[in-house]
Amino acid sequence: MLKLLSLSRSQIQKRIDAALGRVPSDLLIREVTYLDVFSLKWRQGDVAIADGAIVGLEPGLKAARELDGKGKWLVPGFIDAHVHVESSLMIPSNFQRAVLPRGTTTAVCDPHEIANVSGPEGIEYFLDAATRLSLDLFVMLSSCVPATDFETNGAGTIEANQLTTMLFHAKALGLAEMMNVPGVLNGDPEVLRKLEAFSFGPMDGHSPLLRGKELSAYLTAGISSCHESSGLDEAREKISKGMSVWIREGSVAKDLHELVPALDAATSTTMGFCTDDRNPLDIIEEGHIDHLVRSAIKLGVTPEVAYRSASWSVARHYGLLRRGAIAPGHIADLVLLDDAASCAINSVIKGGCLASELELKDGPETSPANTIQAKAPELADLEGPKGPVHVITILPGKIITGRTVLPHDAPGVARLTVLERYGQGGKPSNAYVQGFGAKLRGAIASSVGHDSHNLIVVGSDPRDMRAALSALIECGGGFCVASGGEVRARLALPFAGLMCNEDPAKIAATLRELKQASRAIGCELPEPFLQLAFLSLPVIPSLKLTDKGLVDVDAFRIIDVRAS
Repeated sequence: MLKLLSLSRSQIQKRIDAALGRVPSDLLIREVTYLDVFSLKWRQGDVAIADGAIVGLEPGLKAARELDGKGKWLVPGFIDAHVHVESSLMIPSNFQRAVLPRGTTTAVCDPHEIANVSGPEGIEYFLDAATRLSLDLFVMLSSCVPATDFETNGAGTIEANQLTTMLFHAKALGLAEMMNVPGVLNGDPEVLRKLEAFSFGPMDGHSPLLRGKELSAYLTAGISSCHESSGLDEAREKISKGMSVWIREGSVAKDLHELVPALDAATSTTMGFCTDDRNPLDIIEEGHIDHLVRSAIKLGVTPEVAYRSASWSVARHYGLLRRGAIAPGHIADLVLLDDAASCAINSVIKGGCLASELELKDGPETSPANTIQAKAPELADLEGPKGPVHVITILPGKIITGRTVLPHDAPGVARLTVLERYGQGGKPSNAYVQGFGAKLRGAIASSVGHDSHNLIVVGSDPRDMRAALSALIECGGGFCVASGGEVRARLALPFAGLMCNEDPAKIAATLRELKQASRAIGCELPEPFLQLAFLSLPVIPSLKLTDKGLVDVDAFRIIDVRAS
């Protein structure tokens, strides 16, 4: 479905007059080196902007305001091809505060995190919020709520007929990541209904490790992108079969180093960048899409290719016409750089206005009702089975996991528990994990547990695990570190147990405290909280834990924690 802003006759006339020099433009960037994404060449000239759009690239035009572009580079505004805003821990109004100064002017989001908690109302929250932002936020409608039948969520099942009622919202773009690969390949009736309803527009994929005829069958359904490629050969096969591949660099899943050799002038038309799940600490310290661009260039991608992939390629894929290029008629979403090679941002222009001068509206000031309906478990309920057990093994920088069989008390093996949060009264589900650190002494808990967002906790002592879970139940969700039976650090996320309305810098400061507390109890992972969150996601191989049990994702069934 093409997303194209309609223009009135007066707007069209104003732009024509400004382009011909009959009337002054609103803004003129003089003597700048700008990127022509169509030919992948840098060109020198003046860029004239009127009524929020680029109207001319010719010399001699006048404007009410001028910027000196001499010695600077101008590129299109960056587009995040796939992001869960909830995983930034920020409500949408604060998300834009964090990413707009980093050059991200458009983002394509999938609100399936809040959809799993709150149902269609969660998606509608994002659609409504998107209409109030200066950042262009487009919403892919969540296809897999819940992701599987192996977990309990708060929304039940969102069906095709519920999604189609939102289809023609101005901010709705298409069908979000189709995680139910077996449902596609086996012709699940409800999956087919969703694919049919959205077949006229973009449909995002989610196909980790899918290859060969199964990949071909998946693509035949009309799915056209994937952000889950973790291997170079996998990405190249998907590209060769016409699939757009989004290179992801989140706070946990980091695929850029592996996939960047596939990015060149030829493939840049179907490759882009996405953050998927990136917290505000990483955004503040490293960047957003600008971080991916900068990293890609350092790894040998030419700047022209990197900037095209960060803008025009994504806009083209999603039918976001008049975006992603420095050309007459295109929306003036631009990034002015002091240096193109290092992606050193001088200023950001959104819709023809300096982003630093935009009045960004605040989000809601009050938190919604506590969505955490669980009760703290008894200590005995946090005891897992003894003896040889199946152990989830963490792979650094990946959300896919390995698996092994070890004694339950082997060095480096920690307890892992998922507690259903929606008041269904379920007992905790217990298993084991390896990779948090051989000297872990305490517990780390989160209400961010993809995708159903039940409470998840890792630890060495049931007493600490219970203390961490109790703290999250009390505050409506968030992250927590506990040791000695006491809370050592906590971030409250009262908006569905996923977000808060704190300033990005304040959230980042609290995340630093949480990371310091996690290191103090022996955790060796650089990002323990989002790493923990993905251990309950049963659509990512190979072994995951949900509130219903230990899921063998490869076999797509629940297995006994005990190893026979």
